[in-house]
This record gives sequence, structure tokens and C-alpha cells, in this order.
Amino acid sequence: MAKDPLTVSEVAHRSGFAPSALRFYEEKGLIEASRTSGGQRRYARAVLRRLAFVRAASNVGLSLDEIAAELDTLPHGRTPNSEDWRRISEDWRARLDERVAAIEALRDRLDGCIGCGCLSLGTCWLYNPDDVIGTRTSGAGRLPELLRRPGAREREAAGAQRGLPGSVVAGG
Repeated sequence: MAKDPLTVSEVAHRSGFAPSALRFYEEKGLIEASRTSGGQRRYARAVLRRLAFVRAASNVGLSLDEIAAELDTLPHGRTPNSEDWRRISEDWRARLDERVAAIEALRDRLDGCIGCGCLSLGTCWLYNPDDVIGTRTSGAGRLPELLRRPGAREREAAGAQRGLPGSVVAGG
């Protein structure tokens, strides 16, 4: 029946998050679950919307703390309405614009680089003689700053290697 609460495996399947991510998000207060008499987690169907929000916010570049703060601004006694989403989208617009600009800058540089075919390390903008860039920054220093930050999958992999609970943040 459509009103029945969802199990962990059902929410994991429907949301694309691993069960460990669901437990982690519950521990962090991003989602809630009830318990059966046997102690099994059960989720209201509305948790799927919250998880979609978590996924979108993560893709925009918000940290878990920022996601939690945004979720705290949503109403607890009603479904969020268009005004709630408009306010949040305004908060995200600057971040999205920054990401778009960084990706466009990368695209434009790659078009020129790949298209030129010069294969000249002496004139290529990617060339880094004497590792000069390495003295100023770590990572791929020629990329726009925003694109040098580790992505969700990289953070997940790094966390998993260290056995950290944050390794499930990207879930999936």
C-alpha cells in the first residue's frame, strides 16, 4: 500500500543512496526514521524528497553542515511550497553561476588546446616548466579554483580508504 512506511532497502533503491549513507544521514539529523518493535528502521515516503534535496545540494557544492542548515529552514509540519524552494534556489544561484563559469573556462581552454594540435610543451598553457605551479598550489593548478576541489566521488573514495563515516556522503 502506498501509505506504508519504506524499509531501508526500499529507500536505498529508490533514492540511489547506500544503506550506510541513510544511517549516516539519520545520525546527522538530515533524515528521520521510526523503528519497528524489532528495531528495524522505517521511513516515511517524504524522506525520498529530502534525499533528493541532499543529492541536489551536494551537487551544487554545499557541505553537509550547509545542507543541514538549509533543511532546517524547511517547514516540519507541511510539504515545502514554491516560496520555500524559490528562497533556497536564490541561495544556490551564486554557487551554480560560479560552477558554470569554471566549467565554461575549462571547456574553452580545452577546445583551444585540443584543437590546436601543436603538441608544443614550450607554448602550451598546460605546460608547467620547473613545476612553478607546484610552489603556489596543489593539484591541477591550471584548472579554475572551483574545479581543483575534490569532487563527491573523490571525497567518498578518500574517506573509504581511511574508514571514515563521511565516505558514504555521496552515497550510491
